[in-house]
Amino acid sequence: MSVTTNQVKRAFKYRFCPTDAQAAELSRTFGCVRKVYNLALAARSEAWARQERVNYNATSAMLTVWKKTEELSYLSEVSSVPLQQGLRHLQGAFANFFAKRGKYPRFKSRKKSRKSAEYTTSGFRYRDGKLTLAKMREPLDIVWSRPLPEGADPSTVTVSQDAAGRWFVSMLCDDTPVPMPDTTQAVGIDAGITSLVTLSTGQKVTNPKFERKDRARLARAQRALAKKARGDGANRAKARRRVAKIHARITDRRRDHLHKLTTRLVRENQTIVIEDLTVRNMVKNHSLARAISDAAWTTMRGMLEYKCAWYGRDLVAIDRWFPSSKLCSACGTIASKMPLHVRVWTCGCGVTHDRDVNAAKNILAAGLAVTVCGAGVRPQRSSPGGQSATKQKHPRREP
Repeated sequence: MSVTTNQVKRAFKYRFCPTDAQAAELSRTFGCVRKVYNLALAARSEAWARQERVNYNATSAMLTVWKKTEELSYLSEVSSVPLQQGLRHLQGAFANFFAKRGKYPRFKSRKKSRKSAEYTTSGFRYRDGKLTLAKMREPLDIVWSRPLPEGADPSTVTVSQDAAGRWFVSMLCDDTPVPMPDTTQAVGIDAGITSLVTLSTGQKVTNPKFERKDRARLARAQRALAKKARGDGANRAKARRRVAKIHARITDRRRDHLHKLTTRLVRENQTIVIEDLTVRNMVKNHSLARAISDAAWTTMRGMLEYKCAWYGRDLVAIDRWFPSSKLCSACGTIASKMPLHVRVWTCGCGVTHDRDVNAAKNILAAGLAVTVCGAGVRPQRSSPGGQSATKQKHPRREP
């Protein structure tokens, strides 16, 4: 069978080591991007209070005026491309707000906001594997940990610096994902804390608990930071960077583990069924909030979504109220109660269930019902009723 794959937009992220001059130029650019964003947000907020609408074109004209003032003349010293992109991002934030997809935009903080600048094709040059940004003479010293797609021509380049002081460049390119092997397998996934995921096949993937492993280290670094005098002192900056490095280590290890797990699941299965969990509400349980956050279920779902879209797999999300743990996968009887501490239970039909494996089997059955009957199927929730499940449609394999 031949496999059809679609071309997708894919970001390739690399670390790089700037020279002192490049680091100074980028730091100035980050500050100017933040300043322009805040000025435009203030102008739009004031206009909003007067019941007036200000769009991107108006803020772009304001930027031209700001550059001509003595107070903001330094804005002309950096590339104008990241400044214009900052205004476009603000326009997108307002569009999300008016469409009720996000909250009202907030001002960027010098200490807490992400340091980044986005360059479009007019703001950089990529030739012979070397990337040179506007206002710079030398190309960036990039650590090419993996090659770009053959013949790739980046459409945008985003340069950023994280709280740990590491420099990154992200290049957005058109790419055609390498086809995955043909398969008809389907799997149900039950997310958990002790086991990160339990599969309907009975396999359990242990939760590495990266945050818990570094918790003592992180606590010591945070206590040292708390003892430093507040302000912009060098010692406090060093202590803050130590805390950020530990957080970065935890995040990197967790993301690497999730990438490997989700890629394996997508490679081995044509249909993947998950629960539509409301993690935002679940973390309100203060006894489990830290463990749930460390498991990063939302990040895992996001990876499954875009990887299934890339490789033509089907991702099905069943209703969050589906009684996967209380429903007997053998006879269909629903237990009246199922406290969290009960990990093994016996149904009235005589079958003994591992709680997580039984839940994964029920999740798979509900998801397969969706693929066969469509999104209108109502998984059993109580004896007469239920809720609908949803299926994310992606390009299917064609013979």
